[in-house]
Amino acid sequence: MELTQLEYFLTVARLQHMTQASKALNLTQPALSHAIAKLEHELGVPLFERSGRNLELNRYGRMFAIWVERAMQDLGNGMRELQEWTNPDTGVIAMSYLNILGVDLVPSLIRDYRRTHPQVRFELTQGNLGDIDEHLDKGLSDLMITSRESFMELHEWIVIQTLPLYIVVSAQHRLAQRPSLSLTELSGEPFVGLKNNCGLKATILSRFQSTGFTLASTYDAEDLITVAGFIKAGLGVSVLPKTMGLELDGLVWIPIQEDGWQWELGLKWRKDRYVSPAAKRFIDYVRGISPIA
Repeated sequence: MELTQLEYFLTVARLQHMTQASKALNLTQPALSHAIAKLEHELGVPLFERSGRNLELNRYGRMFAIWVERAMQDLGNGMRELQEWTNPDTGVIAMSYLNILGVDLVPSLIRDYRRTHPQVRFELTQGNLGDIDEHLDKGLSDLMITSRESFMELHEWIVIQTLPLYIVVSAQHRLAQRPSLSLTELSGEPFVGLKNNCGLKATILSRFQSTGFTLASTYDAEDLITVAGFIKAGLGVSVLPKTMGLELDGLVWIPIQEDGWQWELGLKWRKDRYVSPAAKRFIDYVRGISPIA
């Protein structure tokens, strides 16, 4: 059964005349008659009472027409909803992001974008790295804002922001008054690390590997705000970006003497997946504000 057969059926049912219906559909009368006969054969029942070229729905036809009209209405609603979602001016952008980025980066980005595209809506999902990676890979998100180390071959990537990383200690720590520190000076210090589902962990590990210096984590926290809380309580030191949500009273942020200690954040999407016009326009916007565009 084809969609065109159902459209032909409703037109004939409305006009009750084969010639008039064929003209309305811009179709030859034999082709229309064949389509209706094929539909009746597939259903196993006649749908019309025939009198020459005049047709009238029989009880089976009236019963079937009710369901066909509902189905066609639902299809129309579905098509309209797809158009609304993908329209670059009024569409919906499904985007996921790391928890900590919901404090400042993501709200600021959306606010600035909606100044010029006020009717666009965002469907947002936040979580740890594992959650939002899965969300993107399952196609539940069009886009994802995350850290550079989560980039893979099937992904496209645009840098949004690069943040310096700091050694963070409590205000009472013996190193709190230092203007800068080398990572080697943290040897023997209890280190508050991150579990694998945090987007910053891969960045920190790769930087430590490049320096040849390793730290044994005393604690592994689920997220950055927990790391900051442990440091404030005097339970260890760590390496963090100075972002909103982490700047707690009682923390001291000390610049790192070694080069390359930065956290790169950006927009990611699957290049092997359909990207809606609404999402494409947002990608173009981010590309325009990228510091390395």
